[in-house]
Amino acid sequence: MNRVKLVTTVLLVGVLFGCAKSQDKNVELEEITSEEMSTMNLDTATFGAGCFWCVEAVFQDLKGVAKVESGYAGGFTANPTYKEVCSGATGHAEVARIWFDPTVISYETLLEVLWHAHNPTTLNRQGNDVGTQYRSVVFYHSEDQRIQAEASKAATDSSGLWPDPIVTEIQPVPEYYPAENYHQNYLKNNPNQAYCAAVVAPKVQKIRKEFKHLLKSSN
Repeated sequence: MNRVKLVTTVLLVGVLFGCAKSQDKNVELEEITSEEMSTMNLDTATFGAGCFWCVEAVFQDLKGVAKVESGYAGGFTANPTYKEVCSGATGHAEVARIWFDPTVISYETLLEVLWHAHNPTTLNRQGNDVGTQYRSVVFYHSEDQRIQAEASKAATDSSGLWPDPIVTEIQPVPEYYPAENYHQNYLKNNPNQAYCAAVVAPKVQKIRKEFKHLLKSSN
């Protein structure tokens, strides 16, 4: 069952009362501008961990994270649309691109949050979201990130955090495409939407509880 089917089911049974906002609605994007970011000492991480609405919302909460953007990476079609990616035909994964201040939060810490924020042991699947577009993947931006990602994966695998082997791919960062505007800041703009209430918000609350010391002071 994918997100669309899950949302439809939830709405039909009346468990949740939210509804998706129109894709044409002008949503409020993060306030930080490209010009402001260019003056900051930021590094970049790109993670795939199922639905990018979930990944975006989890990492937006963390101190040292300046911006998170939902997008597509790892496919073979230029400028894919959400509909095309959801079909699985383009080969892309839904990802979150994270701009962070390494003097405040390390890449290693981001990886630690990633292992807790999704199930990295299920191949091409997160819960009811099934398909290669939901695969678990770390796209590294440097050799140092590759080394850290592989070490973090191995350490987490041996820690017993998950009972099954981690299947997360670790690959060099490919061409990246930002997702459509209506996907950005999705939980913040759609808190009562059915999928957000049933899936995204619980993941965010789980990470807020487990990593309380990493949260921005406003949370």
